[in-house]
Amino acid sequence: MAIMFQRIIPARIQLGVLFIAFCFQILTASGAQKVEALPEGSGALINHSLMLVQRLEALLAHGNSSDVALRVQTLHSDEVKVFQAHSLVLSLQSEVFEGLLQHRNASGLILRETADCATVFDKFIRYLYCGEITVLLEQAIPLHKLASKYRVSALQEGLSHYMTQHLASDSPQGHVVSWYDYAMHIGDVGLRDSCLQYLSWNLSSVFQSGEWRAVSDDLLLSLLQRSDLILQSELELFGALESWIGHNQPGGTTIESALRSVRYAMIPPGQLFRLQKQSPVLLKYHESVQDLLFMAFQFHSASPLQFAKYFDVNCSLFTPRNYLSPAWGSPWLINNPTRDDRSTSFQTQLGPSSHDSAKKIMWNALFSPRWLPVSLRPVYTAEHGAMQAVRAEEGRPRIIVTPATSSVDFAGVSFQKTVIVAARQQGKVVVRHVFNFHQSTEESGDFLAQADLQRRASDYLIESAMHLHIIIKPIYHSLIKAKK
Repeated sequence: MAIMFQRIIPARIQLGVLFIAFCFQILTASGAQKVEALPEGSGALINHSLMLVQRLEALLAHGNSSDVALRVQTLHSDEVKVFQAHSLVLSLQSEVFEGLLQHRNASGLILRETADCATVFDKFIRYLYCGEITVLLEQAIPLHKLASKYRVSALQEGLSHYMTQHLASDSPQGHVVSWYDYAMHIGDVGLRDSCLQYLSWNLSSVFQSGEWRAVSDDLLLSLLQRSDLILQSELELFGALESWIGHNQPGGTTIESALRSVRYAMIPPGQLFRLQKQSPVLLKYHESVQDLLFMAFQFHSASPLQFAKYFDVNCSLFTPRNYLSPAWGSPWLINNPTRDDRSTSFQTQLGPSSHDSAKKIMWNALFSPRWLPVSLRPVYTAEHGAMQAVRAEEGRPRIIVTPATSSVDFAGVSFQKTVIVAARQQGKVVVRHVFNFHQSTEESGDFLAQADLQRRASDYLIESAMHLHIIIKPIYHSLIKAKK
């Protein structure tokens, strides 16, 4: 391999010798050094890596010993940037650069980049020399484009991770939607899913931002299909949808698909009547959704038990999303959550049907910061005459939500409990986790399993308090099929 390499590009071997000599000179030029003690008998480690990075940065800045000039031309512009670079460094970092350098006919390379990529090319080339980069929100996509184009995989992964960790950061026009669109374009499933989850869990705040108008047709329809959206109510969703349609003026097919994704049965009948008479969108596209509106009014006029005999209630029209309005649950602020067990009680509606509007359910919630399963609980041993000691860290957080009473009204209904955990990220309060569990389990087994609630600066606490919101979602079931 070494002989073939030398036969193809002997100039790079010469440059490599010079480069190694240069690095050796760096490591021996200064008396300052970092000495790290190693196990006895194995010597000491002298570390000048930071100094080497600084000298490499200076090598790029001053162009010393450069053997290739990179001419970066901005597409559709006369702007040209020139970087005096070194073949060995470029080839070591990028196989694309290695191929370009092998086939060049002159001492320079012409690189044609879009305006956004040309603007950050200096940051990109510096990363190749120093292995570090400072990123701003608006620079993430063009830098990722360059890393992808020149196959610098470490930078690609680093930028994808940066984007997933900075979804909550403030930006004038918003950035999550554009990152989602970019992830869809390049096929980055992890980034796509992170963006979609962030938008779904923080939808009410997205409605209030300028970013909502930038949502594409496909992204809108993807969001409307989800049951894990967190927002005040279905009516809020319809209002935001109407605003989006008015601003973007999409095609009729998109409008009809979007309107048919609204869960009208989750909107009280009085508000549905008002929408039918006052909403310009519904007035124009009433025929497209009149079957759904008719079914929603039927749902509100009969008992769910009777309704379920004749209609399929296992479809999305009758499935609640995560609504934050008081009828569906309650917020719960727990100060100093590691101190002791806490409990609270709250009341919800039996279900969204207007027929059950007067029926309420009282719920009890218990939070324990250090719950232990039976296998780990202390036991009394006759031999030692004492209880076995158990360390506090062996317990884990636990939450239980149960109805205070049972009722025949529960027939045909099960309840999904959703616990939302808010946290502060990049200075903004956002939803960090969502835990779902059902009536049969009464608790979430993995609730905050990885959370460190002992630290005041824990990612799960806001000013030493844990911010929860418990939502109760009635799920209807078809009991008896009507005979045909």
